[in-house]
Amino acid sequence: MKKIWLYSVRMYLRLGMFFYFKKVLVHGINNIPKDKPVLLLGNHQNALLDPLLIAVYANRFSFFLTRAAVFKKTLISKILKSLQMLPVYRIRDGWHSLTNNNAIFETCSKLLYQNEAIVIFPEGNHNLERRVRPLSKGFTRIVFDTLEKYPNIDLQLVPIGFNYQDALNFPDSTSLIFGKPIAAKEFISKNRHDNVNALKEAVYSELKKLTTHIPQEHYEDVLNKLKALHVDFLKPKEVNKCIESGFISCNKKETSKVSGLKSIFKLLLIINLIVPYTIWKLAVQSKITELEFVSTFRFVIAITLVPFWVLIISVVLLLNFGWFVG
Repeated sequence: MKKIWLYSVRMYLRLGMFFYFKKVLVHGINNIPKDKPVLLLGNHQNALLDPLLIAVYANRFSFFLTRAAVFKKTLISKILKSLQMLPVYRIRDGWHSLTNNNAIFETCSKLLYQNEAIVIFPEGNHNLERRVRPLSKGFTRIVFDTLEKYPNIDLQLVPIGFNYQDALNFPDSTSLIFGKPIAAKEFISKNRHDNVNALKEAVYSELKKLTTHIPQEHYEDVLNKLKALHVDFLKPKEVNKCIESGFISCNKKETSKVSGLKSIFKLLLIINLIVPYTIWKLAVQSKITELEFVSTFRFVIAITLVPFWVLIISVVLLLNFGWFVG
């Protein structure tokens, strides 16, 4: 039953993403081992959409470390846990709650020993900035605790680069790039402190190759130049090369020749979905305080209110004009 539930949710989310995204590109999916324990480590730009993309497009079901605050309500907690989400506690949840992470990390080690996959966003927070932020130590603790408890485990770490063309806009396009797996055993030595730093640096270095990385210094200036050059942010390797070359070696994104027609279709879509669109604009979007959540709430509206609205319209048409029109 659990597999049926997970497959059903995945299929529904995939259908939602088919309509939500203009384009979803997935590269390097075969870099995820199917028969080994795996930690999937991604940069974190776009709140809930990042883990949802992994859940939909990865080649195996994963467990997700999720901030504990969303588990407070009993019903929501049961739903999240049924979707293989595990609560992880942060300082903002209270110092006393941090000890709960011991049990969570132990659970992660057991899951990895059972050849499961776990998703972690090692930056520790989300931000729309196009750069990889310094990594926290949380994922390294899971790695080395697991290696100590199960010395023979062949734990693999797969870095993931999330790339969005324009996360605040709709429809958006995205590319998911799975990097080459890193064998955790390669970072074992006598000094755990050195191991932690070496592992963090290795993952950080790989993530910078899989997504656009604009150094924090002169960030806005560099970003504006890239936008002016119309680079394709779905191709981070090319964008990073553009930055490194001092904006000399830059490839422009292919522009659509039917932009006017697309605007007409978008207007027709809004008219057809006027009720959920109005709810989104007036009741939801205006109350979002963190830009990272704009796409998340828009997608939630798209997969909840929109289907209900379309169903209502279909029933009304059916009752008044017959089955064919409905």
